[in-house]
Amino acid sequence: MPGPPTGLVRLRAVLTVFFALDGFIFAGWVVRIPAIKEQTGASASALGLALLGVSAGAVVTMTLTGRLCRRYGSHPVTVVCAVLLCLSVALPPLTHSALALGAVLLVFGSAYGGINVAFNSAAVDLVNVLRRPIMPSFHAAFSLGGMVGAGLGGLVAGTLSPTWHLCGLAVVGLLVTLVAGPVLLRCAPPEPPARPVRDDGAARTRPDARTRRVVVTFGLIALCSSYGEGAMADWGALHLEQDLGAAPGVAAVGYSCFALAMTVGRLTGTTLLERLGRTPTVVAGGAVAVVGMLLGSLAPSVWAVLFGFAITGLGLANIFPVAVERAGALGGPGGVATASTLGYGGMLLGPPAIGFMADWWSLSAALTSVAVLAAVAVAVAALNRRAMGSG
Repeated sequence: MPGPPTGLVRLRAVLTVFFALDGFIFAGWVVRIPAIKEQTGASASALGLALLGVSAGAVVTMTLTGRLCRRYGSHPVTVVCAVLLCLSVALPPLTHSALALGAVLLVFGSAYGGINVAFNSAAVDLVNVLRRPIMPSFHAAFSLGGMVGAGLGGLVAGTLSPTWHLCGLAVVGLLVTLVAGPVLLRCAPPEPPARPVRDDGAARTRPDARTRRVVVTFGLIALCSSYGEGAMADWGALHLEQDLGAAPGVAAVGYSCFALAMTVGRLTGTTLLERLGRTPTVVAGGAVAVVGMLLGSLAPSVWAVLFGFAITGLGLANIFPVAVERAGALGGPGGVATASTLGYGGMLLGPPAIGFMADWWSLSAALTSVAVLAAVAVAVAALNRRAMGSG
């Protein structure tokens, strides 16, 4: 059979670039969180409140981005948010208090939330046109970008100040956007498949109440998965450095191990989905993540924790992409916005919650909540096997 048209191939490639750029910028920020924490003199709970600025900005923006994508198109919104993301990542090292850090993270979170909803919406449209479960490949690019960003951060953590590091990331990101942005803007949005038709012959213009409930269910699955991603991004390095005495460079490698394993899992995600189906892939992945995170949070040695982080990344790899793709297939752009808001809400609201739990108990105990939510994702997916579909 003939392959997809050249325009769809180009669109897939440029969307992959933006997914990778997002992961690269975000990981570059998270590996410098310990240094920013020391610079601001914030406690664990104060840092958690500052990180809530990312959460608040992202969740509010996600709510609005779905409407912006419907009005202006997901491609222009992706480019604009990419520019804002690259500019705002340079702001955190310029702060010297938890309050100021929270304020600039509000801007960073707004850009981060907007670009994630925009390019996920564009990706779901492309998946629907190609009729292949390629969503994990886009998120593999995000993870690969995160791995590179975290690895670079680990290399320069001991020699380069957070200011120079994050300003450098901003410049690189703007250059990539300058090259990739015009390509994306020239790509015509793919024609969506025909809308379902009711028994009376009229096109269904909006999902019914049952479909909306199922979309929220997929959003809950995405939340459980992304909670773990956010925890690893914001607290993994600090757990290694604070609880196990790892050097800053080794601590930064923790997130890199997680991102590498997640990249490998997502690169094989399309094959797994085509061979096993969605429900077995999600259930097996969630179970692996439970085991991995219990090891990563409770093991007494650095190398065992790094191994646990890698196993966790492998297990969580395909849960979020499957949940967002199913929400988009059932609920259209509104479904993508709902699932993305809940999903990225988990990524962004989880770290502040872990900060409070770390103050109440310990950071290692707080990180076991990642395993608990992975188990919840397994249960929800198993109970909604029918809605998950077969492909």
